[in-house]
Amino acid sequence: MTVHEPDDLRPVDLTDDGPPILPDQTADDTDLGWGDWRQADDDARLLEERPPHWG
Repeated sequence: MTVHEPDDLRPVDLTDDGPPILPDQTADDTDLGWGDWRQADDDARLLEERPPHWG
């Protein structure tokens, strides 16, 4: 004789594509979260300040 608990009889939908359990990135793990402001494009400045040995 098998005793069934209520959870054993509950249907579980494994195909539910609901919202993610955890976000990919939290708000405090962004530039704004650290108090920095992100500029639109910083590549030009980074290339200009590149050390000469990176040549």
